[in-house]
Amino acid sequence: MSGTDFKDLDEVPEKVAQTAAMLACNSAHLARMLKADQYPGTSG
Repeated sequence: MSGTDFKDLDEVPEKVAQTAAMLACNSAHLARMLKADQYPGTSG
């Protein structure tokens, strides 16, 4: 991978910001879905 960290960027490219926002949204959606109906094979 590259040698530049996300936090070290002076300005975040639009595509990177869009991707990070989509990742956060999808992660929150997955968390809500798993809370409502746990992954098969797990208990508790």
